[in-house]
Amino acid sequence: MKAVVYENYGPPEVLKLIELPKPSPKENEVLVKIHATTVTAGDWRMRKAEPAAARLFNGLLKPRKVKILGFELAGEVEATGPDVKRFKPGDQVFAFTGFGFGAYAEYICLPELGAFEKTGFLELKPANLSYEQAAALPSGALTAQGFIRKAKIQPGQKVLIYGASGSVGTYAIQLARLDGAMVTGVCSTANLDLVRSLGAQQVADYTADDFWVDSQKYDVIFDAVGLLPHQKRKRSLVRNGVFLPVTGSIRFELHDFILIKELAESGQLKPVIDCTYPLKQIIEAHRYVEKGHKKGNVVITVIDQA
Repeated sequence: MKAVVYENYGPPEVLKLIELPKPSPKENEVLVKIHATTVTAGDWRMRKAEPAAARLFNGLLKPRKVKILGFELAGEVEATGPDVKRFKPGDQVFAFTGFGFGAYAEYICLPELGAFEKTGFLELKPANLSYEQAAALPSGALTAQGFIRKAKIQPGQKVLIYGASGSVGTYAIQLARLDGAMVTGVCSTANLDLVRSLGAQQVADYTADDFWVDSQKYDVIFDAVGLLPHQKRKRSLVRNGVFLPVTGSIRFELHDFILIKELAESGQLKPVIDCTYPLKQIIEAHRYVEKGHKKGNVVITVIDQA
């Protein structure tokens, strides 16, 4: 099978498309033929070992534990181990692979029942989403869901989402609106219409200095990109308000994954796709995402493209 690997930390050029043996599922595993995956901030940060703590997880001098990146995917079940009960060949599925990564390949073996840290989650794909849309759902939606849930939003509360046009931000807008929040989305000038179309009642351009001077107070501020200056947060948060930086920690369970699937199937949660690259252009895709200006998600098509 074709797969993208990296043997050293560094720029996008360390990624190499090579041929590897096709994996075989163990007793409790599902072999998935991958149709689409994505490039997330987590992927390029692991590639660069940035922050440096990534080296503690994946090897101090070079990648050792994870050599195939890719957090999320959508594809088709090709084979199952004898103990698998929930899936059968031909099933259309999507998955969050956890810290196992591995989605930059034509095939991957995943356990029928996974766990967040090690193997992620596998479920039938939302029937109304394409493979590309389904691949763009798990990482951003799960992250947004985890932080919005921590906020314990009450109907009518004012919520500010900083970095509202990124993958996490676009999902956070939709989830906060489902909780009944009055949402203000902060993004660049070019993305104001996108953020408004996702349900934000107010939008603000972070490049406009006067926004922060006259900013109203918010019950919840979610920094979806981890870049909100401390003074601006302090100025805009009500007394005893909740500030949530995306750099904080959250945990996911299978029921969280099932919930985002159900919300997507009901049309209440919609993936935003900026652009799509074939697997052979993974270097260009990483280079684009690392610039930090993508809208929503950048998808990699895998099947028949490698």
